[in-house]
Amino acid sequence: MRVSLLIIILFLVPGGFLQSQVINREPLSDRITGYRIEAELDPGTKTVTATMEAFWVNKSADVVPDIRLHMYMNAFRNNRSTFYRESQALSGYRYRSSLDGSIELKKLADWKGTDLLPRIKFISPDDGNPFDMTVIRVILPDAAKPGDTVRIKADFETKLPSSIIRTGYNNDFFFVAQWFPKFGVYEPAGMRFAKKGGWNCHQFHAESEFYSDHSVYDVKITVPKEYVVGSGGMLIDESEADPDGKNKTLTYRAEDIVDFAWTAWPGYKVFKDKWGYIDITLLLPEERADQVSRQFTAVKNAMEYLARNVGPYPWPYLTIADPPAIGSGSGGMEYTTFFTSESFDRMPSWLYYPEIATVHEFGHAYFMGILASNEFEEPWMDEGMTSFWEERIMGYYYGENSSMLNLPFIRLSDKSVSRMSYINSDSKQAASNNEFSWNYPHGTYGIMSYYKASELLYTLMGIIGEDTMNEIYREYYKKWAFRHPSGGNFIDVVNEVVNRRHNDRFGSDMNWFFDQTLYGTGICDFEVTGIMNRRNKVPGNTGEPADTSSTVEQNSDSLFTAIAQLERAGDVILPVEVLVHFNNGDEILEIWDGRSRSKDFTYIGTREIDWVKIDPEYKITLDVNYLNNSMTLVPDRVPVRRIINKITTILQFFISVITL
Repeated sequence: MRVSLLIIILFLVPGGFLQSQVINREPLSDRITGYRIEAELDPGTKTVTATMEAFWVNKSADVVPDIRLHMYMNAFRNNRSTFYRESQALSGYRYRSSLDGSIELKKLADWKGTDLLPRIKFISPDDGNPFDMTVIRVILPDAAKPGDTVRIKADFETKLPSSIIRTGYNNDFFFVAQWFPKFGVYEPAGMRFAKKGGWNCHQFHAESEFYSDHSVYDVKITVPKEYVVGSGGMLIDESEADPDGKNKTLTYRAEDIVDFAWTAWPGYKVFKDKWGYIDITLLLPEERADQVSRQFTAVKNAMEYLARNVGPYPWPYLTIADPPAIGSGSGGMEYTTFFTSESFDRMPSWLYYPEIATVHEFGHAYFMGILASNEFEEPWMDEGMTSFWEERIMGYYYGENSSMLNLPFIRLSDKSVSRMSYINSDSKQAASNNEFSWNYPHGTYGIMSYYKASELLYTLMGIIGEDTMNEIYREYYKKWAFRHPSGGNFIDVVNEVVNRRHNDRFGSDMNWFFDQTLYGTGICDFEVTGIMNRRNKVPGNTGEPADTSSTVEQNSDSLFTAIAQLERAGDVILPVEVLVHFNNGDEILEIWDGRSRSKDFTYIGTREIDWVKIDPEYKITLDVNYLNNSMTLVPDRVPVRRIINKITTILQFFISVITL
């Protein structure tokens, strides 16, 4: 009888959110799919040989005649796969047959023993490429009726590619991801974009990640005894695999995660820590032992911040691997309860790059793992949201102005580098969500999915307030945890929370914001175009209200008409704050709805305007040019200031290029 991991935890974990789940003994997800895999790594042939039993439950109202499985490792099979074609077009990546990888089904049968191999057909639902073998369709002997469970048994061999791109090997280092036949997601009619319902099972692309149902995994991995293994599961047992003791078998159990990956390398050093009831395991090279406390601190910071502002991390374990230099191609990848950081030896204490990588990749446990959006079709919901929270976490714990680089003479924030990456893009006006991830124009997948998405979320927070933004994410987590939310679902939550907190202050909904910033192609740019202070020698009816703070008679020639002249240089219409400073020290904070192309704020009284700043607190981070947001009549060391601004801009851009 299989003992549930959640029941085991009942006896191990005191208190917290997890305990309530254990008491109820309820799965976190619907568990539409599940896998039992026994795998053996052969370091000599660079292959993983495995047997698998898997199931898929038809939760829809449809009669489904087939199943579809991802065969991701076949992306490395030849130079005509969609992955290689796209990689060459994007970066000139060259295929070498000596480095290839593949996945080969040796056996596929249903639970009754029916041979399913003759029923397999390789399909290319995204681009029709006849040479791509990353998706198979299997016609079932009997169509799956609503509520039916389809069970399959498979024997397969996965040959790992030696050029590590998310997965593969280098010498004796192995990172094994996207390595087994994995079910696509069957979407009932009306779910997400599925008007008629059907399998959502995309090919392996150069610029996209993945989409899967929350699953249960029982995985046994056999490796040489000197190898250290980390995975997305909880280690249940470790035993000798053969009488001579050359190999060992590790047994893992994972529940309600969307994918299972693992790494094996003899050089890993293992470190342990805890955050509350959560056991944290860190694997890294011995040369980076001085970074252990940095890594643990970073991930605990992320756990605390996201648990408080979004929702609890519901698993009792987490594994982090910081790959060695020979495995750097596997760095910065996420698999819910297991992720890889990115670092290098002798990392200076003033450069927070390892912390950024760790915070970001842990964030995917929420915005990919718990909230399992479709990374193929709406990558902004994963990468963009994760980047947004990464930048907030880094700013909160490492300094708003120093969360990437912190030296006495120069500081640089993670948030500012993200913004610089967006505004320095030649294609920053491309839409963030009108294409599949592999169809973003002019190689703008990264700019749109990470940076523009992060900036539009920061801008939204600037408009509605941080407390409202946090409430949105808590509600989003509450409604959509362990499901497959779409962008529309998130926007519905935004509308609900904003209306509840602000009583239609921003209109009946916030669709106007997302229509422009997420689904639109406009640029956001506000500008101060002039300051005018005109002495009123002959009083008259100007049609403007008098400056009530003035104590001078209205017929005095000491009165001035002071005008702040503004323009909306971009197409995006957003409400924006305007701070007007007068020569007597007074300040007025105005709100401009941004709807007109130009706007004058006029004041009559004894005061003259010294300077004007649009968005003085830099809330509208989508604004592509902060330099035109202000103007002053106060003498300033303008040439020196401009030179410093240029140097800072160049340095920020340089660092963003070499580190992101």
